[in-house]
Amino acid sequence: MQPTFVLVHGAFANSFSFAPLQAELGLLGHRSVAVDLPGHGFAATYPQAYQAPQDPEGLAAAPGSIKGVTLADNAAHLIGILERAKRNGPVILVAHSRGGVTATAAANARPDLIDRIVYVSAWCPVNLDVGDYYAEPEMATVDPTSLALAMAGNPADLGLLRVNFRTADPAALAAFRAAFLADGTDDEFLTFLNTFQPDENLDVGTSADRAQAATWGRIPKTYVRLADDASLPLALQDRLIREGDALTPDNPYDVRTLAGSHLKWLVDPAPAAQVLGDLAELVTAAR
Repeated sequence: MQPTFVLVHGAFANSFSFAPLQAELGLLGHRSVAVDLPGHGFAATYPQAYQAPQDPEGLAAAPGSIKGVTLADNAAHLIGILERAKRNGPVILVAHSRGGVTATAAANARPDLIDRIVYVSAWCPVNLDVGDYYAEPEMATVDPTSLALAMAGNPADLGLLRVNFRTADPAALAAFRAAFLADGTDDEFLTFLNTFQPDENLDVGTSADRAQAATWGRIPKTYVRLADDASLPLALQDRLIREGDALTPDNPYDVRTLAGSHLKWLVDPAPAAQVLGDLAELVTAAR
């Protein structure tokens, strides 16, 4: 009854970013599945205008496959994977960044499929909608317009968010690095940036998609804090933990902390794999 880790990526990311972590988990004897949410991975759109030499006008107008994808679509897709994984034993759902919104929605709907849910510097809205947290003091150090430095097209016209991660604009690249991987090398930063896809969907849910005590609140849960995260600051991570604990005081978060930025745990995954391995032992022992 070995647990299966189901890994859920964040915004503009895909299953590819989990490859180093999956290698470490495999070497520790653990089974894992990396998810591509709808419109991600090989279902993503890479317009010809995104290639070199780039065509900015074409990039701003090209349609994208992720248009119209909703949080409900993401949750339904994830639930299908959780159902398949659950046939083989316990399931540990691991979400990073924006992937936490999808993981929370799936947990609200099908807590029976999840033996432990793990948020790695991930969104788990409780008291506010995701967008509203950006106006709170804990997010004061975050510039939500940094992606706008390389924004392509009008989201209202495209029906999606499109960012030119292949930009050569020094200001945009500096903003990306500061937000995501300030503690990485130049090559690590550019390598990870090249795994990002240009498009992301617009729907991050409503108040109905916040963590629900009766369902989500039944699942044992862990929050892995990333101590040097500039994208989702430690103060906001701690607030999400406090709000979750207040919602389900009889089932508080098990809290772990890793050094590093928003992406460092995926670039140097051995410490994270060890933490996840420890959690697999907890799940096994609880059965």
